[in-house]
Amino acid sequence: MSLHRRHLLTAIGAAALSPSLGFAATKKASAASGSYLTKPWTGPYGGVPPFDKVKIADFEPAYKVAMAEKRAELRAITVVRSVPTFANTIEAFERAGQAYDRLGNIYSIWDSNLSTTEFQAVSEKLSPVKAAFEDEINQNQPLFQRIAQVYDKRDSLALNPQQKRLLWKKYNKFVRNGAKLSKEDKARVADINKQLASLFDAFSKNLKHDEAQATFITKDDLDGLPDTFVASAATKAKAMGKDGLYAIQNTRSAMEPFLTFSTRRDLRQKIWSAYIMRGDNNDQWDNKKINSQILRLRAKRAKLLGYATHAHWRLEVAMAKTPENAMGLMEAVWGPAVNRVHEEVADMQAIADAEGKGVKIEAWDYRYYSEKVRKARYDLDEAALKPYLQLGRIQEAMFYCAGRMYGFSFEPVHDVPVFHPDVTTYKVLRDGKPVGLWYYDPYAREGKSSGAWEMEYQSQSGMRKSICICSNNCNFLKAEAGKPILISWIDATTMFHEFGHAIHALSSNVYYPSQAGTNTATDFVEFPSQLNEHWLPIPEVLEKFCVHAETGQPMPKDLQDKLAKSAKFNQGFDTVEYLADAMIDMAYHLAGDVDVDIGQFEKDYLAKINMPKEIVLRHRPTQFAHIFSSDDYSAGYYSYLWSDALVADVYEKFMAAGGPFAGTTAKDYFTHILSVGDTIPQDEAFRNLMGRDVNRDALMRLRGFA
Repeated sequence: MSLHRRHLLTAIGAAALSPSLGFAATKKASAASGSYLTKPWTGPYGGVPPFDKVKIADFEPAYKVAMAEKRAELRAITVVRSVPTFANTIEAFERAGQAYDRLGNIYSIWDSNLSTTEFQAVSEKLSPVKAAFEDEINQNQPLFQRIAQVYDKRDSLALNPQQKRLLWKKYNKFVRNGAKLSKEDKARVADINKQLASLFDAFSKNLKHDEAQATFITKDDLDGLPDTFVASAATKAKAMGKDGLYAIQNTRSAMEPFLTFSTRRDLRQKIWSAYIMRGDNNDQWDNKKINSQILRLRAKRAKLLGYATHAHWRLEVAMAKTPENAMGLMEAVWGPAVNRVHEEVADMQAIADAEGKGVKIEAWDYRYYSEKVRKARYDLDEAALKPYLQLGRIQEAMFYCAGRMYGFSFEPVHDVPVFHPDVTTYKVLRDGKPVGLWYYDPYAREGKSSGAWEMEYQSQSGMRKSICICSNNCNFLKAEAGKPILISWIDATTMFHEFGHAIHALSSNVYYPSQAGTNTATDFVEFPSQLNEHWLPIPEVLEKFCVHAETGQPMPKDLQDKLAKSAKFNQGFDTVEYLADAMIDMAYHLAGDVDVDIGQFEKDYLAKINMPKEIVLRHRPTQFAHIFSSDDYSAGYYSYLWSDALVADVYEKFMAAGGPFAGTTAKDYFTHILSVGDTIPQDEAFRNLMGRDVNRDALMRLRGFA
């Protein structure tokens, strides 16, 4: 499951200038130090991030400048004696903090993509500082009082729907973050947030350390591995000072192909064990204590804020509304998914038994033997597909679909600075009109988070007259010079998924920046990205872009047919691996204010739900960055399933109309879903498209469980 990172920094504060909030009083940074990080961006396309100027040492003094500026802007809202209005309070608040937003976006890029030891030292200091200032804003009583006065007379104001939505969100955010609490309880919430920020930072640092490790194997250990994978592993080993060996890094992008193709069962177990034990090795990088502390602090905060649990607090503003609604959907899918796993294991065990090696299917065997089943049942294996999946051509396919469906075009540009030489940039137009910039960062590197994600550097906004600037970031290993990078079908699907987030951001057509693009409920934001995955297997796309790396011939029809027939293959594994994580995430956060032994909790809960022994959690707690590196997806990992229910329903609408390139469905989808951001409630946006609420039967059909 890829990680979509939305940096909604308008609402994130910085730290106060006082030493108590993290900045040493003896710090002698001038106001000009790092000012390029906070000033309005200059250059083409209305201004671009000054990546070529960034020095890590400038982040801390730049934060001092940006925070002082935001504080002054907020004070200007509250010191006026005029009656609070939508314009002088709500819109003024929406305009405030642009310097901090710009700085925060650049800082987040370094955090995700260039997290060196030097940066981590700065991050360790700044994380609690930023959290403290967020609370300073959330607990700004004069500001909240003015917002509340506007909110109280909302029915008498001539506001359009976007403005009504913005007013509600501003008011509700303050209330949900403790604006109505006593002074003492506000201080307690602020202290918890500060502690959590430090714990999130420590969790991420530990995980990045373990993911940077590698298992080194020799030439004698390569049986079954694809040539392209072997070449990448050799290149990685050389870069790590182990020339002549092969490095299997402790990341999913390395683990999955190794477990799929390696004939060495002992090495499959070794690579699998290293991967699933990230953050759980009882050493200085162990995350178990951090997991427990985060859960306890979240539970305490929720009680202070007036909620039964952290899960109830989080889901109040989601589409699901309550943990019970989210669990209801997950439990409806869990049983059929587990039954399918038992069927899949039986099929694999039959092949293993026929080999006569005494193999009993274990977790490190699942990918290897499922590939054998797929080949036997559909005459299709990953090795047959891979020559047709060139990284560059998949990128072209993404552009093609976005153009056919929504009128987008992508033109390479070389006049903007980038944060790493591997990054390429594109001017994005829709129907010939510039709408954004897209940065593409495909390769793994030291200090880069694992997985794949989308980031937004600048939101589209009519108020700020700004275009969308966003990126897609992946972790592919570079191939030998002059050779294409061949990727798996899963990786190609993930690229389409993350590009779906970018399309969502680039489609935005709103006035207020905090309502732009992907600034929607977590259980809705995955809807456009997951729907976008479905356009990769379209025959027209396969024929045009899935061409053989050596012959240049398009994927043959019989291979396309095999791919289509196998579309629901291994759905038991895929669903259970993900869904167990979504369910235990909710269970963690429904446990309440208790001390959780994270390892025992995992063991007990998986036994309770009858987790198949042949599968482990996709993300064990010590590596579950979605929910332990920030609050973003905490008690919210269910969102992918909730969104997929929307996806399945809309996908059937597309296909009934002749596919993504036929009829008016894409136009209607763009109008009602992609372009509206958070200007209306997400369930209303869905009804505007479909004329009704979601039909969840489509989800069961899509996964083959009907």
